Amino acid sequence: MTNPVIDASAIVKKFDGRAVIKQLDWQIAPGQVVGLLGRNGAGKSTLIECLLGLRETDAGTVTIFGDDVRNLSEDVRARIGYVPQQSDLFEWLTARQLLAYFKALYPRWNSEKTDALLARWGLNERACNKPISTLSGGEKQRLSIIRALAHEPDLLILDEPVSALDPVGRREFLRELIDGVIERDTTVVFSTHILSDLERVALDVAFLQDGRIVLQGALDELMENARRVVGPQMLLAGAVLPGELRRSTGRDGRTSIIVRESAPALALAAREPALRVEALNLEELFAEVTQ
Repeated sequence: MTNPVIDASAIVKKFDGRAVIKQLDWQIAPGQVVGLLGRNGAGKSTLIECLLGLRETDAGTVTIFGDDVRNLSEDVRARIGYVPQQSDLFEWLTARQLLAYFKALYPRWNSEKTDALLARWGLNERACNKPISTLSGGEKQRLSIIRALAHEPDLLILDEPVSALDPVGRREFLRELIDGVIERDTTVVFSTHILSDLERVALDVAFLQDGRIVLQGALDELMENARRVVGPQMLLAGAVLPGELRRSTGRDGRTSIIVRESAPALALAAREPALRVEALNLEELFAEVTQ
């Protein structure tokens, strides 16, 4: 069995005594492209920072390429690209100075690719020679992405990487991600709240809820099989459906059950005319799983 690129085991992170990440286990395989989903405040950025060793965990272990994140080797660090949600650029430098600084740190830095991305994404010589502090939010985000892609990492972690980009900028970034990163079998973890973007990029999705990964699977498979079963409470009270994710009962006495396996739900509905089985899109599945 191939060793995971990221291997998190029973990690816990607390703030003021409250656990935000709770005994979380998560493995990311080589070449996997995973969209990390969760509601605002669910802890996605905290989880990403714990995975990278940027935040110390209160319990558990995390390894990247076999190295404990508390003591990553220089070789492993050089294989990781990271775009944080909040800009961490050295804003007193110009873009050219920043990229020259990071070029000295990464043996695999691709200057030709860097220049091509700068030209394609509208960061001309004038913009590249101004202090980063004077750039727009979108320009800073483009620069942060270019910095993360320039050394052609084996692991790319993106935390809301397109939040400051307009639709054209998002489309250009996603095209670059598909053509220039994913096709190289790069392992990618992609956190975003823009579900339509994630549907274009991610092959797998993982849902973070209450400090744990509560659901993970291939996006196409989940969309093909996830169903909502709706019917009278008395009829569904004793029903046990494989792959059940959530159930709730409304004031009208009707029960709704979310399942990830469609066949048992459809078979049950065929026997019980009072039941209704509905397909779910990604937005609906997200809302149901993360409640």
